[in-house]
Amino acid sequence: MPLERQFSTIAGLDSMSSVNTLGLTQITLQFNLARDIDAAALDVQAAITSTLRGFPQDMPNPPTYRKVNPADQPILYLALSSTILPLSEVNEFADTFIAQRISMINGVAQVQVFGSQKYAVRVQANPRALASYRIGLDEVADAIRHANVNLPTGDLQGKHKAFVLQTNGQLENAAAYEPVIVTWRDKSPVRLRDVAKVIDSIENNRVSGWLRDVRAIVLAVQRQPGTNTVEVVDAIKQLPSCREQMPAAMDLEILYDRSASIRESVDDVKFTLVLTISLVILVIFLFLRNLTATIIPSLALILSVVGTFSVMYLLEYSLDNLSLMALTLSVGFVVDDAIVMIENIVRHMEHGEKPRQAAFKGSREIGFTIISMTVSLAAVFIPVLFMGGIMGRLLREFSVTISVAILISGFISLSQTPALCSRFLRPPSDKHGFFYNSLEAISNGMLWIYEVTLRLVLRLKLLTLLSMIPLLILTGYLFKVIPKGFLSSEDTSQILAITEAAQGISFEDMKIHQQEVAKVVMQEPAVRSFMSSVGAGGPNQSSNAGRLFIHLKPREERKKVDDIIDDLRVQIARIPGIRVFLQNPPSIRVGGQQTKSQYQFTLQSPDIGQLHQYAPILEEKVRALEGFLDVTTDLQITNPEVKIDINRDRASVLGVTVQQIEDALYSAFGTRQVSTIYATNNQYRVILEVEPEFQMDPHCCRCFMSKGAITVSFLSIPLRQ
Repeated sequence: MPLERQFSTIAGLDSMSSVNTLGLTQITLQFNLARDIDAAALDVQAAITSTLRGFPQDMPNPPTYRKVNPADQPILYLALSSTILPLSEVNEFADTFIAQRISMINGVAQVQVFGSQKYAVRVQANPRALASYRIGLDEVADAIRHANVNLPTGDLQGKHKAFVLQTNGQLENAAAYEPVIVTWRDKSPVRLRDVAKVIDSIENNRVSGWLRDVRAIVLAVQRQPGTNTVEVVDAIKQLPSCREQMPAAMDLEILYDRSASIRESVDDVKFTLVLTISLVILVIFLFLRNLTATIIPSLALILSVVGTFSVMYLLEYSLDNLSLMALTLSVGFVVDDAIVMIENIVRHMEHGEKPRQAAFKGSREIGFTIISMTVSLAAVFIPVLFMGGIMGRLLREFSVTISVAILISGFISLSQTPALCSRFLRPPSDKHGFFYNSLEAISNGMLWIYEVTLRLVLRLKLLTLLSMIPLLILTGYLFKVIPKGFLSSEDTSQILAITEAAQGISFEDMKIHQQEVAKVVMQEPAVRSFMSSVGAGGPNQSSNAGRLFIHLKPREERKKVDDIIDDLRVQIARIPGIRVFLQNPPSIRVGGQQTKSQYQFTLQSPDIGQLHQYAPILEEKVRALEGFLDVTTDLQITNPEVKIDINRDRASVLGVTVQQIEDALYSAFGTRQVSTIYATNNQYRVILEVEPEFQMDPHCCRCFMSKGAITVSFLSIPLRQ
């Protein structure tokens, strides 16, 4: 709430949404398109700084922000795995070496780590041993804190030399913590290994990631809004070779490269552009049947495209699908002016005028017509230029590119085309060859057909007018039945699958269900590779959620992506206990949330109780409608809970405060960070918890705290009941 209140005062904020789960809050801010994202980021940082005092003192990490659309798909997936090294070492190389280097590249918003296995030392307390020694969890935590210190100790200044004092107060692994003395009993030390297991472990042992069926660390690179995907990916690939510096026992694989499909798409559009230019030149030649007369409008066409490139460069536009499509469409427009100019000049030359005189006279007669044609055609795209919202931002480059190409073609037709005609064009000859005569016969035949049909239409005026009625009706019908959408579904050789199990499922059981889904995906012949992750962290917002990113084979080697999704949906539906939401990610995702499906309805109310009441009702009603698939909700409030009622009077008699009780519970079951290891290139946590085998034991699940020399056992939780 303090953050949301501060964020709501930032100028240009369109919407704000937050997702809150156990131990994690993510707030998404969406700004209007007129707001500069870098300036908005500074305001966000200032708002975070101003609310720091209101945060809990023991937060492991302060709030951070990223300039990224959370709904946007990563542009690059990198998977690191090893069959020899522990995953904590693989994670160390991925997090501190690769991820940091990638994050420094201009245009990279963040590098997400799926299945993070960061090293940590875990101290798993034994409640029975603590009870026998009458030791509280707070004593264990204090002993660890006091044993692991990293403080400046000064220096020694001599007459000729100075020495820096360096102590061995830092403990860096589990073996170093085992002999730590917690307290003394009967004049004998009670060491940490006597009351707890100390193991080399990982920071979050409730997340896992796989590359196919092998445990791996997956890095997902997301770009900043407005940056070029191809440029960012190229910059990442131009980094000094990571393979040369990584251990030989570690494998690095590019799971998916978004720029590859973009390059293919742009190459297709470029081929279409070249083919269009060639066909236009061919058509000009077939109708003019004069090489010189064909070259002149062809030069106007090529110069118009080159001139448009120059304007795009000055406006910092990129060669993408929309701009190249605009150039492709403009090819048919830009030659019209030049052809009209040439025809008028040739007409005067056929009347006996010299080329120079014909060029002056013809251009003077047709100049105003070309200007009016050019301006009127360019004016068609002016409304698109001033469109607002997402559609206006998407089509702005398209409208500017095609308008510039038309305007440049008009200028060339008024200047270069008459000049070239006066120099190189020759009066038509009366003698022609077989090729010319054959094309002339075809042209005359087409003209005769046009004349006959035109006379017929002019004779049947009423019937011609009435024929417009069924055409209008048919147009309206087709407009109604044709599928509509923001963007058409595009096959980019990727499938995103979000998994969801019952609320309250254990992590180990969730892993089993996730692996069952992975087995089905692995048997699909169209799948080239895939990654899988499970557990709360990164894009997964709860412990009962997971995801799979599936990279498909090339399109010519498989079925359509939608058909593959239909096949996988049928097979995965047979797996009990888990739901899988499959989708073909769109090229452009609008909105700040990555949802389980492509469409989403949002319920809003100032009364959270009403939201909790009506969200399940709406979900059931929508699920009953025909034509809907994968209906779900992000409201998860049915997770099993154990209610703990603190007897405040009894606690007061024992000299125990409520804060001490909750601190003891947090230390026992909350995987509490009690100390920090400051290594050379990273920081690692020392985590205190109760041994897992005792956490579900109703007889041994007690939390202990010290009260002077007396240990009070104040709570017993019958979890199995």
